[in-house]
Amino acid sequence: QVQPVESGGGSVQAGGSLRLSCAASTDTSFTRYMGWFRQAPGKEREGVACLHTNSGTTYYADSVKGRFTISRDNAKNTLYLQMNSLKPEDTAMYYCATSRQRIISWTSPVAYNYWGQGTQVTVSS
Repeated sequence: QVQPVESGGGSVQAGGSLRLSCAASTDTSFTRYMGWFRQAPGKEREGVACLHTNSGTTYYADSVKGRFTISRDNAKNTLYLQMNSLKPEDTAMYYCATSRQRIISWTSPVAYNYWGQGTQVTVSS
């Protein structure tokens, strides 16, 4: 699976949870980094979380630390983003992205080679 495919978005009330899934290659020989980004209307795309496939090291934006968890299932070639304690400001289109090369800044969209079409997350107050 070269092109990531996201699923799991939806509408929830504030304080609720959602789990996003991304079907993509988790093979470390092909994918070095796997990340989740989001983009709200009128705003720039921002990095939410990232996972380095070889070491398993994870990275999070300050705004989601302690609430979101990125993980993977290698057997299923799937990346996840568990989102808890959701807030209205988490409302955005969420994208999965993968990178084949070493990257300096995991939050930079240009560092990623492949992108999914996105899945909408809407959090109501």
